[in-house]
Amino acid sequence: MILQTTTESTNTYNQEQWQKGYTSQTEEYDYWIDEIEGEIPAQLEGTFFRNGPGLLDIDGTEIRHPFDGDGMICAVTFTRGRAHFRNRFVRTEGFVREQEEGKILYRGVFGTKKSGNWLQNAFDFRLKNIANTNVIYWGGKLLALWEAAEPHRLNPHNLETIGLDYLDGILQPGDAFAAHPWIDPHCELDGGEPCLVNFSVKTGISSKITIFEFSPTGKLLRKQESNVPGFAFMHDFAITPNYCIFFQNSVTFNPIPFALGLRGAGECVKFQPNQPTKIILIPRQPESGKELQILEVKAGFVFHHGNAFEQGEEIVLDSICYDSLPELDENTSYKDVDFSSLAPSQLWRFNLDLASKKVTKKLIDSRCCEFPTLNPNQVGRSYRYLFMGAGSQTTGTVPLQAIQKLDWHTGETQLWDAAPTGYVSEPIFVPKPQAQEEDEGWLLTLVYDGENHRSDVVILDASDLRKPPIAKLHLKHHIPYGLHGSWTSQCFS
Repeated sequence: MILQTTTESTNTYNQEQWQKGYTSQTEEYDYWIDEIEGEIPAQLEGTFFRNGPGLLDIDGTEIRHPFDGDGMICAVTFTRGRAHFRNRFVRTEGFVREQEEGKILYRGVFGTKKSGNWLQNAFDFRLKNIANTNVIYWGGKLLALWEAAEPHRLNPHNLETIGLDYLDGILQPGDAFAAHPWIDPHCELDGGEPCLVNFSVKTGISSKITIFEFSPTGKLLRKQESNVPGFAFMHDFAITPNYCIFFQNSVTFNPIPFALGLRGAGECVKFQPNQPTKIILIPRQPESGKELQILEVKAGFVFHHGNAFEQGEEIVLDSICYDSLPELDENTSYKDVDFSSLAPSQLWRFNLDLASKKVTKKLIDSRCCEFPTLNPNQVGRSYRYLFMGAGSQTTGTVPLQAIQKLDWHTGETQLWDAAPTGYVSEPIFVPKPQAQEEDEGWLLTLVYDGENHRSDVVILDASDLRKPPIAKLHLKHHIPYGLHGSWTSQCFS
């Protein structure tokens, strides 16, 4: 595929301006958004939830990496042409304790240390469930997710924390529940009804992957466990009607620096470029006669998958890939990262031949990109359009300042560009009611305005990103760069 870029930009970013997006937001707000450019579509009814680290310091002491920051949920409810904003921190046990004592009490997975020297950190293996990665409304529950521990249940009307949720006894204390669930829009195993699919992984010398499937009411439909050899660092996965697909990235884990209090657990994961990435295909219905398969492809690192679908004996999988696992210099702040020294994350297409067990891959676009999304009705199916956060520049590693649309049928790309002062987050696709076309809908994204140190909720016309935004909703404050979010047609205000 040769991509045709219909919109190009020569804008660049300002690193000092970008850095301000990593300022903690300590306030919790509750208000109707009144400063709006454009007009909110009358048909847009529901709630846009979003999660991410809201605190980048504890009482002035900076955390080592944003991934160690306490989770803060934002909710934007659209109803009758208006929008209401609310944000609130997840009151995890660790958050409450640290706020009470005014200091860092827990080590972070990505290098945050308790005060003092390495002796104060050595052999302290407690994990603070920071609930900072995703938020979903399913089965009548609003859940804040962090992949290393149990979900936290929240009140969807006011975002107050109810407490840890064990999914009606499905999870046990200490069990993990990943932060990247997928919704199968028309599950063939359930007569075409939607179902939510998620996983957990326990890893070491070997890894146990547990897959859960839930009905719209939250009832457990299916649960299965599979064991695979080797250490597994898995953040996301993909689904098709018949398979769950995992990338077992080519990494190793050395626990000694972690045990001695010198590094966080995430900093002890090392990329192995000479070992292949393993692609694990687990049948969603084991009694179908299909067996678990492990295919191999040249090493790379994948955080996020865009979509997968079946074509006869082949599975097509679209993913955002890095040449290697991005690592942070322990002597450098994440805010001072040299983007020019990093290999870009790029969109690749993988073709998995289940008969020959061969994998081919192809670079689709050289532009830096992340956070892929699509029309939720096409998850696990052949699809035409993929949307993602992207760099304003065509090459190199840069902050995400644009939203890109790819048409798989024509190879055309479109770009909505927020540069030079805007920095985008993950786009969320909301189909229009009674939509006839796959791209007939809206894209919602939270954009940090570096010039005014505030954030905007931006509504884009997904059918044509060349158009100006349908609406920009100016918040009264900024929201730090976040991770993942979701949409529900339910209105909570």
